[in-house]
Amino acid sequence: MGTLEPEAPDTSKATTDNSIDDDELSPIEEVRLTVTNSDDRSLPVWTFRMWFLGVLSCVTLSFLNQFFSYRTEPLIITQITVQVATLPIGRFMATVLPSRRFHITGFGNREFSLNPGPFNMKEHVLISIFANAGSAFGFGSPYAVGIINIIKAFYEKNISFFAAWVLVITTQVLGYGWAGLLRKYVVEPAHMWWPSTLVQISLFRALHEKENEDGKEYVDNNNAKARRLSRSKFFVIALVCSFSWYLFPGYLFQTLQSISWVCWAFPKSVTAQQIGSGLNGLGVGAVTLDWTVVASFLFSPLICPFFAIVNVFFGYALVLYVMMPICYWGFNVYNAKNFPIFSADLFTAEGQDYNISAIVNSKFEIDMGQYEKQGKVNLSMFFAVTYGLSFAAIASTLVHVALFHGREIYERYRASYKGKMDIHTRLMRNYKDIPSWWFHILLMVTLGVSLALCIFLKKEVQMPWWGLVFAAGLAFMFTLPISIITATTNQTPGLNIISEYIMGAILPGKPIANVCFKTYGYMSVSQAVSFLSDFKLGHYMKIPPRSMFLVQFVGTTIAGTVNLLVAWWLLTSIENICHKDILPPNSPWKCPNDRVFFDASVIWGLVGPKRIFGPLGNYSAVNWFFLGGLVGPVLVWLLHKAFPKQTWIPLINLPVLLGATAYMPPATALNYNAWMFVGTIFNFFVFRYRKDWWRRYNYVLSAAMDAGVAFMAVLLYFSVGIENKSLHWWGSDPEHCPLATCPTAKGIVVDGCPTF
Repeated sequence: MGTLEPEAPDTSKATTDNSIDDDELSPIEEVRLTVTNSDDRSLPVWTFRMWFLGVLSCVTLSFLNQFFSYRTEPLIITQITVQVATLPIGRFMATVLPSRRFHITGFGNREFSLNPGPFNMKEHVLISIFANAGSAFGFGSPYAVGIINIIKAFYEKNISFFAAWVLVITTQVLGYGWAGLLRKYVVEPAHMWWPSTLVQISLFRALHEKENEDGKEYVDNNNAKARRLSRSKFFVIALVCSFSWYLFPGYLFQTLQSISWVCWAFPKSVTAQQIGSGLNGLGVGAVTLDWTVVASFLFSPLICPFFAIVNVFFGYALVLYVMMPICYWGFNVYNAKNFPIFSADLFTAEGQDYNISAIVNSKFEIDMGQYEKQGKVNLSMFFAVTYGLSFAAIASTLVHVALFHGREIYERYRASYKGKMDIHTRLMRNYKDIPSWWFHILLMVTLGVSLALCIFLKKEVQMPWWGLVFAAGLAFMFTLPISIITATTNQTPGLNIISEYIMGAILPGKPIANVCFKTYGYMSVSQAVSFLSDFKLGHYMKIPPRSMFLVQFVGTTIAGTVNLLVAWWLLTSIENICHKDILPPNSPWKCPNDRVFFDASVIWGLVGPKRIFGPLGNYSAVNWFFLGGLVGPVLVWLLHKAFPKQTWIPLINLPVLLGATAYMPPATALNYNAWMFVGTIFNFFVFRYRKDWWRRYNYVLSAAMDAGVAFMAVLLYFSVGIENKSLHWWGSDPEHCPLATCPTAKGIVVDGCPTF
């Protein structure tokens, strides 16, 4: 029976694992333990349920993630929420939809049905692929939307909706073109195993294969019979609780977002508030009762393995609680005391906010006269250290992967060509493959439209046509090695800093050209890696390749359009959005991510790296972090070779340690502390001592918490926020640490701060 899909399911064949040769088994043990070696080709894939729930999930996540991206705590709703939420809905639809068969004009004698049978795992996978597009493949909002945000909200210039839409869609789809060209090399080979996909597969199998145990009696430690609470009921209960509770930190009692008791104890001490502030300081003693603070920036801590939390903790603690006090209070590095201890803003040498608008001329380029008048751009100590660590993390990632995983990558890449196809690739041969010309046409059309954007609408995007060609060449050159590294080690080196640095050196003074170059270069690689990861998920789950192609393409187009519509609506309807100096203290629309993106456009594009990290700037010494990142892994590797019996030495992962604070700013100390605390409770203590509960409810709880908060936040906006109805009492201030953003140097005068 047909189900509106390009290749009808074969009801006569269901491949099982009975005919598997030993040499067909996956060479990767983790894959053998997680992925089934069978495929039921009779399962319908392109069903009405898949299309309805997939498109609905894509639109909903696109709306919610774009909506949240402007908020002070930009929660990202991931596909895991959809995985959990759509299972009971899909089963409900399988129960109530009519199963009557019918014909559609133009399809001959082929029969169709709204309900071809039970809701199955393959439908569920495609729905999650739709949802992944709605969450911008884990980024929450497409990177290109950030360009529109800084043009309209920060630079207060204009860009047409058409140019913005072309920019968003082409930067997303360009990565899809690269992915299509490389699919044969990094998806089909068994040695390219993509570790991150195994988490998704484990969750799918847990939801579908174990769900039949829910509701059955079991015997507890006291030999008393009880009934398990089904995952669906648990999800609903947790969602209602999350939805109801967020009314308090989200509106009625916003101080619950950051309970910084040190600030309350020392209301007149700048140093004490710098130490105790969770949002603008080191966060010592600060706690939160707001899930958005816990899960923003770093995603839900319930889905992060404990070993990763430990790695982040050591890197984070080393930077925030060792390096920062020494640099700020100990040696006053780069006149650190002239500025706040923790800030993503840009400053003059006297500690005042840098007037960016004054140095932008009518051509949207740097006004050198005004720049010389204000002087060099200065960064807070933490912001400068963050850039240095980013330099070191990029360099160390390449060296670490080469030394510790280079032989493995080379052998697996070579084996992928010489080795026999594994069972998963053999099973996928039963489906029609995607013709290469589909990807070739998609890539050529995308590049052609992007070139037209740079030629005919250059005034709006600033980037010359050769900049696009350069960015595309950079992306093409790095996509394969980065994909191989990700597919074998689960580490993805980023090109954002490198691409900014290159374009800033070649074409300084043009901020939008710089961010466009970064988006077409770095983000198309990142998108390609995300697409390839989804392809591998479909490969393991035996999803027809053409179905994957169309769902990814349609989902990406729908999501990008919805993202832009929501962004356009909020940017034109919320007064002073993203201007935290004008907005009231308890306003949720302070756009921390876009603030950092804007500052990056100023640093790398408008002013240029030469005037900040070069000989004309204050921070040329930060470039030595590149060397540190190159040398560090070599020292660890030599130490490992000298003492091979010390098993703890290879566990020193410098890329993780150096990149631990990569989200700071805009992420705050409280975001990290709360994330690590909650993650440790669930992924160490609960996992270790209540493993059955963790296996059954952990991911469900994470999804319910995200969904409940998201729905309440939207409800609050449409009920009270859209008319600017806010409360004014002691509990409406998010923190009560007004002095945390003050400088401590003698003679520096800043409004609202004491002078030393």
